[in-house]
This record gives sequence, structure tokens and C-alpha cells, in this order.
Amino acid sequence: MTAQFEYSTLAHPQDIQQLGYIFEQCYISAFGGEEVYINLIGVENFRIIRKLQQVIGGLATLDMGQWWGGQRVPMTGIAAVGIAPEDRGSGAAIALMQHTLKELYARGIPLSALYPSIQGLYRKVGYEQGGHLCDWEVAANSIQVREQPLPLEPIVTINHEIFHQLYQQQARQTHGYLDRYPAIWERLIQPDEKETFYAYFIGPKEKPQGYILFSQHQAEDGAILRIKDWVILTDTAAQSFWSFLANHRSQIERVRWRSSVIDSLTLLLPEQTAKIRHTIRWMLRVVHVVNALEARGYPSGIQAELHLEIQDNLLTGNNGKFILSVANGRGEVTRGGRGELQLDIRELAPLYTSLFTPYYLQQARKLNGTETAILAATQIFAGASPWMADHF
Repeated sequence: MTAQFEYSTLAHPQDIQQLGYIFEQCYISAFGGEEVYINLIGVENFRIIRKLQQVIGGLATLDMGQWWGGQRVPMTGIAAVGIAPEDRGSGAAIALMQHTLKELYARGIPLSALYPSIQGLYRKVGYEQGGHLCDWEVAANSIQVREQPLPLEPIVTINHEIFHQLYQQQARQTHGYLDRYPAIWERLIQPDEKETFYAYFIGPKEKPQGYILFSQHQAEDGAILRIKDWVILTDTAAQSFWSFLANHRSQIERVRWRSSVIDSLTLLLPEQTAKIRHTIRWMLRVVHVVNALEARGYPSGIQAELHLEIQDNLLTGNNGKFILSVANGRGEVTRGGRGELQLDIRELAPLYTSLFTPYYLQQARKLNGTETAILAATQIFAGASPWMADHF
């Protein structure tokens, strides 16, 4: 950080107005009212940077959780990073991120995640690709699933509390899923002025096996059913999910939803008609090495020890050698060891999330390690392809 910048919380009404004005320029009013967005997230969750006492940028911090190996790990999402156009290239964005990460480290937050507009900036402060968000599409008349073993019960009064228990059951089993920030839930269930919103439990409402939230839209080439959120906990729920969507084929041309780059739901379709329309990789930063490694879950049948040597140029408390001992699905970290697997804090992210195996990271010159260390890391960090359903 250079001395010309001052980092602080967002407090004064004039600062809120100025930050909203900057966000308008950065996101072309993508939030649908920047001050509304600031109030939705909570003024106390924004951080700003000044130059010569003038607000020149800011960001939002979203304290939530993320599921790794069946365990909820505290994670702070970073959103709405914006710098005034006249101050871009001055180092303000890096200074803002550096200050924020130091604050998170001091609080003991294990992880931070974000969606990058450009990777270079965030790589400079220790973020790296962590997992996927994919938009899928299938023609409604190609679904061809007819049997529906469960009823779908309309939900008349919609609030996010009624979905929490079902969502958390799926999240716990999904590598990378969020324990959602309240504002993410609010934006999810609030329809915009151009859509009609529908919600159904999959199965009887007394004991549902999932749910589906969706809206319908007219397009020049046919109507689209857009699934905003879904939870499917059983095979009969999955069958009923597809059958329900197939029953829309007389009015709906295409169905769109978010899922993993490897979507097991598509195994129920008779042909490979579902396609990925768009994919993006979100980025992760291991903020506190010890807390992050000890908080996540690991494969229950593994008992192994990994000797790490980590370099972190920003958060120096992460520097040095660590021994990760894994048994019974949990990890314990001690200082010291042989440092047999050497990597930068940035490269720890895709290893931690299982996005890339140690072998592929080594091929890409992202880490160095002995054969023993590579084998241990492969066993310890084995996991399903990481993804999340939410953009923030």
C-alpha cells in the first residue's frame, strides 16, 4: 500500500452517495440502483479507499460460509470492487484489496472468494481459480422424461426461510456451495419487474425432497424457463424435476439452469441434448492457512501427512513450513516439517478446492514437490469438481 491512500469503513451519507456514483460508472447501473444495493448488503459491510480525503473506490464484504468436504468453512465474499475511472491504474484497487485481506486475516477468516472481471489484479494479491459456475440449456421437447413419481406442490407464500433446511442438505454434499449471505437469498426470491416468479416443493409439502424456483420469459426465438434455484435430494426428486419441466414443452422452447461443469442431473436425459451455454471460474484466496486447512473436511478413509512450504508476500503469517496431518476426515496443522511440497499461497487455492490435482499443478509449474508429497496431496485433496450456484 502506498501512503497516498486511506482505507476505512463506509459511514457518512456523502460517502454512500459518492460510492454509489462510482458504482454507476463501473457497472452501468447493473445493480438496479446502487444505493439500494449498498443498503441491501449493509453499509457496515463496505470498505472504501480515499485519496486526498475523496472517496475513489470501494468494495463489499459478504461474511458467509462455503462447504468443503462436508464441513462449513467461514468465507468472506468480495463483491462490487469499483474504482473511479480517473483513478484506475493508480494502484488504488490493489491497495483496497490488500487492506481488506489484512483485515480478514486479523479476524481469522479462513477463505475469501470472488468473481473476477479481470484475473490479473486478484492474482497479485493471492487469489487463483477455485471452481466453476456454469449456465446450462436444454430444449424442452428433448427432455423426454415422462414418469413423475412425486407431486409438485405450489408454494404460495415465498420467503427464503422455508428453503433453508433443504438447501443446506444439498449444500453440505456439494463441494464449493455457499452457506448463503442473506442478501443473496433476498435477491434470489425477489422477482424483478419483468418476470413472474414460481416456486414448487418437489414431493409433499410436509416432507419435500427438493424444490424448484423459476421464472418464464419471452424471447424472439421462443419462450425460456429460467430456473433461479433448485434443490434435489433423491433420485425420485430428480425424476420428478425433469418430468415437470418436460410438461412445459408446449409453451416453453428452452430450459436454463445453473449447475456444475459435470452435471449428474443430465444423466437422466435420454440423449446428450443439454449443453453448457456459459461458464466462468470464480477465484479463491486462502486468507489464513492454518484455519483454512483445519476447517475443511477430508476423505474419511485417508490417514496421511503432508509437509508444506508456503510463500505469501502479503500476509506474512502464512509464510513458512507446515505439517498437515489428516485422519478421520479432519485435519490438524502444526508449524515446521520438511517442506516437501512448495507453493505460493495463490496456488494453494486450486489445490484446496480440488479444481486441479497436484499432478496437473506441477505440470503447470504451479508447485514443486517430491513424489511422496504429490501422492499424499492427491489423496488428501481428492474431491468432486467444485462449483457454486450463486454469482455475487
